[in-house]
Amino acid sequence: RRPDGPCRSPGKYKKFRENAVFAKINHVAIVSENYAQLSKFYEAMFGMKTSSKTRPTRAVTVRDGYVGLNINPRRAGRSAGFDHFGIQVEDTETAFDRMRRYYPECKWLQRPSTRPFAGISTHDPDGNVFDISQKDMTNRTDVYIENDGQPNARHIDHFAMRTMRPKEMAEFYTRVFELTPANKREGDPNYYVTDGHVMLVIMPWQISDYAGTGIVTCGMDHIGFKVESVDACKADIARIVADNPRLAPEPVGTGTEGAALE
Repeated sequence: RRPDGPCRSPGKYKKFRENAVFAKINHVAIVSENYAQLSKFYEAMFGMKTSSKTRPTRAVTVRDGYVGLNINPRRAGRSAGFDHFGIQVEDTETAFDRMRRYYPECKWLQRPSTRPFAGISTHDPDGNVFDISQKDMTNRTDVYIENDGQPNARHIDHFAMRTMRPKEMAEFYTRVFELTPANKREGDPNYYVTDGHVMLVIMPWQISDYAGTGIVTCGMDHIGFKVESVDACKADIARIVADNPRLAPEPVGTGTEGAALE
């Protein structure tokens, strides 16, 4: 299939299409006031490993063998929580050509050299921010490579965003990055696209869903892990908390508003 939009290097495009998928999810990022401590939770709970190229005074990166989890310190004026994700592509100009042709409202920004994990940041038509990188990009460091891309038993399986136009955003990620649409069950309001390993769940957002609870705004929603056993994870949480109460996860569903949000 010919890519949507003009390709500046058709010979190069054909070569990498024969040998690899065009794009893969390579990281997700959260913001936390306790970023260093939080990395220890993911190491203890999910067997993730800290990258040797991480920058401990600026952020911590842990990996599951396929995708990285960047844990960034919260700065003044920024909210804590799931913040953005990153896509690695075989050729950034192919992606940009498609965006120029089909989504001219989407812009991108070269990141400074102090941010070697990002390369270029951009957004989809609904304003959801994500990073784009390329293997040979100058402003890029391979902090996520581990296990030759083979994920750990416990690994990031999906992540989700809430947005006003989920159908149109699913079309954006399939058209620009060739992510594959996944099957939807009848009546399911969500849309699903995948790189073959990590699923992006695109969920609808409407304010009426938050009756009786705090309103969660549009944007990144949550990160999901695949585990070998939920019961084993519960036992590990109890053990981790007994060893170090500071690593105890925050409870969910507490109080009347928490119950309504669940």
